[in-house]
Amino acid sequence: MAEAYIVGAVRTPVGTRKGALKDVHPADLGAHVLKELVNRTGVDPAAVEDVIMGCVMQVGPQSLDIARTAWLSAGLPESVPGVTIDRQCGSSQQAVHFAAQGVLSGTQDLVVAAGVEQMAIVPMGSSVTMALEKGMPFPFGEGWTERYGRQEISQFRGAELMAEKWDYGREDLERYALESHRRAAKAIEAGYFDREIAPIAGLTRDEGPRPDTSLEKMAGLKPLRDGGRITAAVASQISIGASALLLASEEAVRRHGLTPRARVHTLAMCGSDPVYMLTGPIPATEKALDRAGLKVGDIDVFEVNEAFAPVPLAWARDTGASLEKTNPNGGAIALGHPLGATGGVLMTKLLHELERTGGRYGLQTMCEGGGQANATIIERL
Repeated sequence: MAEAYIVGAVRTPVGTRKGALKDVHPADLGAHVLKELVNRTGVDPAAVEDVIMGCVMQVGPQSLDIARTAWLSAGLPESVPGVTIDRQCGSSQQAVHFAAQGVLSGTQDLVVAAGVEQMAIVPMGSSVTMALEKGMPFPFGEGWTERYGRQEISQFRGAELMAEKWDYGREDLERYALESHRRAAKAIEAGYFDREIAPIAGLTRDEGPRPDTSLEKMAGLKPLRDGGRITAAVASQISIGASALLLASEEAVRRHGLTPRARVHTLAMCGSDPVYMLTGPIPATEKALDRAGLKVGDIDVFEVNEAFAPVPLAWARDTGASLEKTNPNGGAIALGHPLGATGGVLMTKLLHELERTGGRYGLQTMCEGGGQANATIIERL
């Protein structure tokens, strides 16, 4: 049976929109991790068969197939193609899936899965804004309207709906958010992320965590909507970053002298209610575990994207997963969420945490726009 191995994983520090990375061109962000991935693995870059890069806002500096422009910006061989994909927040996790599928199918031996998002230069919603400015009925047409009506469709409403349905109050959400900051600050000070980060623009650490935040400070924030439970404190931060992983077949490992660090054990995807939007990680996790023949207790580390605090809280309640094992070094509430890069960032964190702790299985899942989710199980080698 064919195997797909992860032989390299690297990410930039995740920057804030007013921080050290605010002026770095997204193609240069992507180029930085691609070059670092090649250097760290020692692979012949001409042997790479494709570069699959996730990016959500593919407009302006992130347009024109940034996977290709980032690879060329890194000074890497012109013979290697690139493709840019959008599965919303899960874009670079899907890039890992596509890369693994290419290897598992036997049609490819070496594939890069990457992601990038420069949210200071290309703000969230840029692609929608540009379309609306031209008078286009975007993104929902007549068929959608007939099916779902003209109700608000947004991640902010979805987060409120989740908090209401699972009955999480503001204090529940804020306590979770505070713990995310505490774990992230502890991990940074302990140097847990040092091996996985490729410093850039003088930045060596993630900028987002706020070690000095408190429940009192969070309680003073206004909700994002009148009477709501969701505030900026319990939402992922607008961020800047890039990530890259190298996936290889058994033949490529032998031929290029690579060291497998983990194997891609199980891939699963699912659709979910697009109005609630953020609930997909629950069925995606159940599907992945069922396909893998594993139970939730078999997983040593979970990475569940903290788009909003209700997401991992509801996910843990419904799946029975341990919150102690979930985002052990903090999540996007503290560390940030550079949309198209986050899937690769989480996979890089997951791999390194399994290696640090000696765990065997790791599971990653993310909610995605449109009501979707990816779930990936990897096995450390």
